[in-house]
Amino acid sequence: MNLPHGAALAARPTFNAVISSARTDIVHVRRHAITQARLRALWVLLGFFLLTVVALARITHLGFSDGVRPVSDADGVLIPARADILDRNGVPLARAFQSYQLLFNPSTMTEGPPLIRSPREVAEALVKIFPDADVNELTEKLARGKMTVLRERILPEEANLVHALGEPTLEFPRVDERFYPQGTLAAHALGYIDRDGQPQLGMERALNRQLSDMATRATPQVLSIDSRVQGALEDELHWGMARSNARAAAGIVLDVETGEVVAMASAPTFNPNQLKPQDVDGRFNPIGQPYTYNRVTNARYEVGSVIKPITVASAIDAGVITNLARRYPAGSEREVGGHVVHDTHDYGASLNIPEALVHSSNIVLAQVGMELGPKSMMSTFRNLGFAELPAIELPARQRPEFPRGERDGLWSNVTTTVAAYGHGFSITPLHLASAYAALVNGGIWRPATLMKVAPGQVPAGHRVWQPATSARLRQLLRTIVQTGTGRKADAAGYRVGGKTGTAEVSQNGRIYKDRVIATFAGVFPMDRPRYVVIAMIEEPKATAQTGGRTAGLVAAPVVGRLVPRIAPLLGILPDTTRDIDIKDVAPLIADGNGE
Repeated sequence: MNLPHGAALAARPTFNAVISSARTDIVHVRRHAITQARLRALWVLLGFFLLTVVALARITHLGFSDGVRPVSDADGVLIPARADILDRNGVPLARAFQSYQLLFNPSTMTEGPPLIRSPREVAEALVKIFPDADVNELTEKLARGKMTVLRERILPEEANLVHALGEPTLEFPRVDERFYPQGTLAAHALGYIDRDGQPQLGMERALNRQLSDMATRATPQVLSIDSRVQGALEDELHWGMARSNARAAAGIVLDVETGEVVAMASAPTFNPNQLKPQDVDGRFNPIGQPYTYNRVTNARYEVGSVIKPITVASAIDAGVITNLARRYPAGSEREVGGHVVHDTHDYGASLNIPEALVHSSNIVLAQVGMELGPKSMMSTFRNLGFAELPAIELPARQRPEFPRGERDGLWSNVTTTVAAYGHGFSITPLHLASAYAALVNGGIWRPATLMKVAPGQVPAGHRVWQPATSARLRQLLRTIVQTGTGRKADAAGYRVGGKTGTAEVSQNGRIYKDRVIATFAGVFPMDRPRYVVIAMIEEPKATAQTGGRTAGLVAAPVVGRLVPRIAPLLGILPDTTRDIDIKDVAPLIADGNGE
């Protein structure tokens, strides 16, 4: 059908309508493009958000796990990293971290030579990174073409420099490393991890299961050691060694109520971070023993006169001593129990018990031992653990040299008399510390421990002496420091008590009169005993600084310097207005000196 001309014109779209329609299409296209761009930007932002969430979750996990991640063994089985060891205040003593090893692994190159450059050129490049390395030795190792470790430990920046050499067969795998942040501090108590990853000595070995087991490795093991007290003890022992030109030293600070070892030191010491073969096997050690040898638990000594208060306590408890004023024959020498006993000086015709302790009379204590008898004395010594390995977690422990009974299982008269003043048997310094804790804490012996004891978890122990006997010994020990051989151990305001002991070295049945062991067994504060302090100086010399080699001159001063340093750290402040009441003991003592 033909439309009229006017109608046909009306049916055609106008120019403006076409333009308007085009504009509408462009607007739709732009809107669609903007929407697509916004969606893409949204997806990108969402991706970044998810990556951030994953990263934060990983950081949080590492934070809660202390940054230690499990590693795999050769079979791909996960094994746990080693747990940290902390002191009682949370100070890290041993930590696990990862380092790098430099490895030559020619199997990396399946085709062509294992090295891009010659072995000599690579060795020379490595020596520039590691100046202490030997270029000929490295060249030989690289020329063999076999897998070999070139460096046991390298730093991350050194690994980057090796990577920059561009040799694919030089690898630097991560390896677990044990680090001791405090260096030599408490080294004998901690032990170390050897190059094969095996725990040696100390609490590293004693706690190996807890430190390495997957179920427990996330929980740090907390020791009873106080690193501040430990540092002070080590410092003062080295001071004591230096001023007396001594061979070695040992010391311990022990909580009398819990048995916790607050500090334990043996000198010479070692750095577990820089352990050398000679430190372990002792081939180049001038004193003939490895530096890792712990004298507190693994060396036994005749300790001499520090045993005398133990003998007196046993005699009081057994009813042998009922009157401290009773006088015993003295002099410079006397036969007791078929054995001639000597004193270092003639202290007069007779001495009472307080005087005998103040002057450190062997003659009087031998008589007390005879009256006490071998059965009671052996029973006391056994109750104090003198016939057994020292009670502590450490693997390196020395069994005491405890005399065998002769008739009916009992000691002879001679053995009894010499044991009464500290000779004829050998114990470790830890045995002595635990015995003194029982001597002053009310009479209860408890095993020593290097683990922090939680409140309410103190072991019950067993009774050795009655509380009244312990109270009397506290008076006597304080008197020895105030007026006797332990004067140089006194520290104003801290009420130190204790006893000296100087014993000639005895080895393999031979006595060396030119060598002595000087020991001071101290306690503070005596009005309310909290800590035992043992300082032992091995083979001191008489020097201008000491004026002699006896315990009162070389070991007691160590304790006199140590106590004021550690007491405030342990919550004990000096107080010169108080002291233990000794008014019923002091009048019995004539001033004097002895050993």
